[in-house]
Amino acid sequence: MEFDVFTLLPEVFPPYLESSILQRARERGLIDIRLHNIRDWASDKHHVTDDEPYGGGGGMVMKAGPVFAAVESTLGPEAGCPVILLTPQGRVFSQKVAAELAAHPRLALVCGRYEGVDERIREHLVTDEISIGDYVLTGGELPAMILIDAVSRLLPGVLGDPGGAADDSHATGLLEYPHYTRPPEFRGWKVPDVLVSGNHAKIEKWRREQSLLRTLKRRPDLLANAPLSEKDQKYLKKLNESEPTS
Repeated sequence: MEFDVFTLLPEVFPPYLESSILQRARERGLIDIRLHNIRDWASDKHHVTDDEPYGGGGGMVMKAGPVFAAVESTLGPEAGCPVILLTPQGRVFSQKVAAELAAHPRLALVCGRYEGVDERIREHLVTDEISIGDYVLTGGELPAMILIDAVSRLLPGVLGDPGGAADDSHATGLLEYPHYTRPPEFRGWKVPDVLVSGNHAKIEKWRREQSLLRTLKRRPDLLANAPLSEKDQKYLKKLNESEPTS
């Protein structure tokens, strides 16, 4: 999969992208991440990419010209792939959105900066807008890295465990079950007996129930849209009935 990232700060990406799973995925040719400095397409000698907003007000606005030139000269006048603006005004990023984007062979990411971007970029250049949450950052670089990470790990071969992403929190609509590793006892705290029993059916049942329990306690809002079996619903009903009433 190919990622084209358009940014004013390309230097912030390599420390993360050249580490761990993403670096191994790049070395194996599973993902290709290309960084494009928007300043390279500014038409003036000082490479200015921002200006004061019409109508007054604080902050600066990213100019349309350099962004259009960067994207169109790289992707062509018709991009043929999603061109995504990272902005707090976009649709909220989720595991479902990550899976949707992972189906594309190429993604272009435009990192906003300053007070925002010229509205003509939204209206006539980008095809999608994505936010990573209801808060404001100083730019779209961190959201772009988050999107690249979340999408990449869904691609075949990127994770060491082929089914690793399938059990992650939110992948099934629920939070993930608890994990333990050696030693079997640490400071008097023991690993649950079922996990060392060797009984895979019981382990699977325990993990599912723990996932349901954790979701009910921490993110009950997720249960409304989670794919629940009849067994799941009975277990949740049992949990709810066992809750003390005030």
